[in-house]
Amino acid sequence: MTSLSPISRAAAIGGGVIGGGWIARFLLAGIDVAVFDPHPEAQRIVAEVIANAERAYGLLTGAPLPQRGRLTFAASVAEAVKDAQWVQESVPERLDLKRRVLAEIDAAAAPDALIGSSTSGLKPTELQEGLSHPERLFVAHPYNPVYLLPLVEIVGGTATTPATVARAREVLDAIGMKGVVIAREIEAFVGDRLLEALWREALWLIKDDICDVETLDDVIRYSFGLRWAQMGLFQTYRIAGGEAGMRHFLAQFGPCLHWPWTKLTDVVDLDEALVEKIGAQSDAQAAGLSIRELERIRDENLVGIVQALKAGQGGRGWGAGALLGDFERRLWAAAGGERESAPEIGAPLALHEARVSPAWIDYNGHMTEHRYLQVFGDATDALLRLIGVDLAYVEAGRSYYTVETHIRHLDEARLGEALKVTTQLLAVDGKRLHLFHRLFAGEGREIATAEQMLLHVDTKAGRAVPAPEAVLAKLSPIAQAHARLAVPEGAGRSVGAKKLAEAV
Repeated sequence: MTSLSPISRAAAIGGGVIGGGWIARFLLAGIDVAVFDPHPEAQRIVAEVIANAERAYGLLTGAPLPQRGRLTFAASVAEAVKDAQWVQESVPERLDLKRRVLAEIDAAAAPDALIGSSTSGLKPTELQEGLSHPERLFVAHPYNPVYLLPLVEIVGGTATTPATVARAREVLDAIGMKGVVIAREIEAFVGDRLLEALWREALWLIKDDICDVETLDDVIRYSFGLRWAQMGLFQTYRIAGGEAGMRHFLAQFGPCLHWPWTKLTDVVDLDEALVEKIGAQSDAQAAGLSIRELERIRDENLVGIVQALKAGQGGRGWGAGALLGDFERRLWAAAGGERESAPEIGAPLALHEARVSPAWIDYNGHMTEHRYLQVFGDATDALLRLIGVDLAYVEAGRSYYTVETHIRHLDEARLGEALKVTTQLLAVDGKRLHLFHRLFAGEGREIATAEQMLLHVDTKAGRAVPAPEAVLAKLSPIAQAHARLAVPEGAGRSVGAKKLAEAV
């Protein structure tokens, strides 16, 4: 599948934590990326970030991603940016360095190339100084890990044109990110201003021995951190105001702002003793886990949270989950319209693959029961798309409804295992579709089967109706080919029925 993005070539100047995340995000969206980073370990560091990103995407979504973009490393800034349509600068946070690098980018990039800076706090107007084409420069401030967290703060400077901002938002939307436009430029923008306030107070709490770093992190992650992940700050407080809402909350808790609770206007002295104190507590909290191990744990947790949010609101999604769901629908629609060749129909169809996500694991450490049904349902959806029963078909008021399912659990699936489903048509007529799925994990271990009966329905009338000839014409050759296959073991069995070998 080709990329959904309006661009096909990007450049990354800087390949550290943030730059590497941008590289991975672009590559997995099907965009070619040229990288310049003078660090001697740049290629290794970028490769490790990409590996983490691919692992995370495999857990995050089963939607068909575009073919991965091509990664190249350039010998200079000019070489990296010469053909790029989007250049992302992610060098260290020093104004003099950024100005020098951005000037090199500006001189060598195509006149219509977008130039985004990953700065965490510098104003874009300061960065535009001395550029020949300042109108195409803007701040594109992401959050780590860039390949999983979708938000990007877009901040224009005095010379940035509205067209530049609009194009940037279009690209970000196409690669599954959410570009939020900050109305006026200020140092540190919005997100980092909030984080700095919390961070400053946290440092005082550690310095004054009110708590240690683990306790402080526990206070966040077991309480308001969970609320913020799905509703943010103001909507959370609206609920806290009860039926009277935000006005009541402000009236009740607003006076507290005058109480001397915090030290937000005082800057803690990060002397050697405090740095060592925080460092030692952080080492103890990590319990020997490496940075890469912590990154993988973080990614798994983020995947689980986003997937849970995707299932919210009756399947419509909420927050970052709604964003993922919308992105997946576009990926599926693009894949349905771009199938390069018809699948081999002389054997059970291999139309769906997935990977066991952290959100799919139960208390036994294995894939929980209802996720088997989800995977089989996704395989059924893949077959329906193959025969033309896609989103547009459903929106027009017709669909196939599953009316009966029988699942056999033969083995267990573990976290991160690759899953593959094969689908065999047992019978087809005007209204009915009889399927048999087999689910394999890892290197081909069969772990479950599902037999399903589907009815073609008029969703507006609420009754079964014959499928149109166009759909039946696509089903017919598959059904004829599969009629020559052996009936799979387990087909037609009821719950508790003995296997054939046991019955003989």
